[in-house]
Amino acid sequence: MTERLVIVGGGMAAARLVEELTARAPGRLHITLIGEEVSLPYNRVLLSALLARDVDQADLELKPKEWWESRNVTVVCGTRVTEIDTGQRSVQVQSRPAVPYDTLVLATGSEPIQLPLPGVDLPGVETFRTQNDVSTMLRSATNGARAVVIGGGLLGLEAAYGLARCGAAVTVAHLMDRLMERQLDPRGGAMLKTALEARGIDIVLEAESTAIEGMGKPEGVRLSDGRVLPADIVIMAAGIRPRISLARSAGLAVGRGILVEDHMQTSMPGVYALGECAEHRGVCYGLVEPAYEQARVLGAHLTGTPSVYEGSLLSTNLKVSGVDVFSAGDFLGAPGTEPILLADDTQGIYRKLVVKDGRLSGAVLIGDTADALWYLDLIRSGAPIAAMRGDLIFGQAYCAGADDGSAIRAEAA
Repeated sequence: MTERLVIVGGGMAAARLVEELTARAPGRLHITLIGEEVSLPYNRVLLSALLARDVDQADLELKPKEWWESRNVTVVCGTRVTEIDTGQRSVQVQSRPAVPYDTLVLATGSEPIQLPLPGVDLPGVETFRTQNDVSTMLRSATNGARAVVIGGGLLGLEAAYGLARCGAAVTVAHLMDRLMERQLDPRGGAMLKTALEARGIDIVLEAESTAIEGMGKPEGVRLSDGRVLPADIVIMAAGIRPRISLARSAGLAVGRGILVEDHMQTSMPGVYALGECAEHRGVCYGLVEPAYEQARVLGAHLTGTPSVYEGSLLSTNLKVSGVDVFSAGDFLGAPGTEPILLADDTQGIYRKLVVKDGRLSGAVLIGDTADALWYLDLIRSGAPIAAMRGDLIFGQAYCAGADDGSAIRAEAA
């Protein structure tokens, strides 16, 4: 009998898991994927490009309908799972019959944090998480519209860039003392701020939002110091939280996320979780690459190949509002580390490498990220860098033997 595998969630983690399973064991599983959004799984990373009109909606689709059908995958869109019955091994789907499972995977993702501010329920106060959110923002962000984005992390800056490309006058209000504090050190954050301001985006740091003012629609965002930032549209981008309510109501162990062990199994046998909803060894990852690594492990495990997930090295390598940004590892520099710096304010280029015990342990790159993956490989491998330390900050081409990697292999050996 074909094993029935049900995946709750239609995001990128779920799609990658299906890809892993069908490649490893074609025809072995009957997979049902249930997602709340009305579309097939899509590339959420491209939402800012969709908002900026750099891509079309069709460009976001991860796999066409024919791909799912050819792999005997049943995709149920536009509905949600309301209950998990672990005793009967079934999930209750809104307005549909219950769906039985032999194995269940929760890939419920995250939801945007809504700050409990007065005025948060006004029409025109939006989040930036789904294709529907983008459609709403596009209708509101007409030329000359004043937009305030609350939050200067990755999500907020992506929203700001897209809104600015639509012709809106954009202000980012960020609580912390620098942008993207989870990915950038103070100097990197300052350089990114300068680059964004040069692109016409206003940045207000150490700005605590206390209320959204307006009658029937937003008119401004009030800060704790009394200032009011004029606004016709307000985007709440103050972070995300794992969606765990379904798992909690089913009796699964939860913390900040759904607790999983090294095979991605939850506290309930036969029930797994991955992606942004999962908490592994005390960490919830809000990035795509860790979700893909978890999908590889879970796909192998469910098809009989021994595999464990030991956690992910956090790295960010992307274009933030038109500015190339990369960070990985211990980019701040813990005690006992040594920073190596290169900065060119005129060109908007900044490099910081963090060295510990003769090995690269972290990096920040702004403006020029051509060597990002090479630095990431050095961090992951733990290869000694003494032989090329003097040239390391200048990149792979300046390091002897880096063209074919032989110097790295020799040092690592």
